[in-house]
Amino acid sequence: MAKKQPSKADAQKELERLKADIKSGTLKNAYIFYGEETYLRQQYQDIVKSSLIPAGFEEFNYHRLDGKTLTVEELTETVEAMPMMAEHTLVVVTDMDLFGLEEGQRQALTDLLSDIPPYCTLLFVYDQLEYRRNNTMKKLTAVMDSYVREVPFVQQGQQQLYKWIRKHFQATGHDIDPTVAEHLTFTCGTLMTSLATEIEKIGAYAKEQNITVADIEAVADPVLNARVFDMTNQLTNRDFDAAAQILGELLQMQTEPILILAAEGKELRRLYTARLALDYGKDRFWLKQLWSMSSDYPAKLLMTAAKRVDRDWCSEAVRRCQLLDRRMKSEAGIDRSSELKLFLMALAQK
Repeated sequence: MAKKQPSKADAQKELERLKADIKSGTLKNAYIFYGEETYLRQQYQDIVKSSLIPAGFEEFNYHRLDGKTLTVEELTETVEAMPMMAEHTLVVVTDMDLFGLEEGQRQALTDLLSDIPPYCTLLFVYDQLEYRRNNTMKKLTAVMDSYVREVPFVQQGQQQLYKWIRKHFQATGHDIDPTVAEHLTFTCGTLMTSLATEIEKIGAYAKEQNITVADIEAVADPVLNARVFDMTNQLTNRDFDAAAQILGELLQMQTEPILILAAEGKELRRLYTARLALDYGKDRFWLKQLWSMSSDYPAKLLMTAAKRVDRDWCSEAVRRCQLLDRRMKSEAGIDRSSELKLFLMALAQK
């Protein structure tokens, strides 16, 4: 049985424990870093390294290993190597499938984790491989519970993310208010890795101290969900030409039609629930909770769009989307790009 993914609150709690370990100089002997927020994960990996290994002594005491081809015997040899001209060693293992090891290797790993030398910190990092803990492997999980601290790096909550965004804009000589920051995360997503690039571009472009929505619209690269929202919004606004232009740009960028349709399907379902919210006297905060949104900003945009369509249009749009999804996945030789264009035309005519 795989362990369920941690909530944002649980992830934040583990991150705070890691911060406390670093601040007090009492880092544990073993950690697992995983999760989709790669920017934050790399940041804390660098902090752990600088906390343990003095500058100039990395060659002897900092070891990086590829977990995909690593044996536990090789790992043990590296972990047990004494530090040179320093007090600690740091061993970073990337993408090692701990629960996919054969039984003998798994037993050797259990032995290693329960007896890591006090001078060594072992850090398992999951980058390309997804970390999945299998709780049916009782011995290994028991040892990990006792000796290994798991730190998930997930997308940050709106409040923490706004502080981070504002700090990075201030580093470029600008400032940003919460509403504009919400537009930024709606447009570019909430992952810090991509946001850092967008902030740098927007900061270089902006002329005034305060960042505006116009600055973001001028140079930011929207994520697929934002582009699909704009396309659907143009449809509900009865501007088919603008909607078709967005679809054409997405196809020209070689975005897979099935991915566009999947994003469109989600957007139409959210629009349908927004229409139902209006019909039954619910507000945007209800919609935010229903769809687990990090802020009420997209919910507010959805409620505005839903006022321009009725329940029958939403129901028919969702039905047509589901039919096309089944066809794309089951029919051989289907021209997916053309079918997407026809689908958009059908929604516009309806």
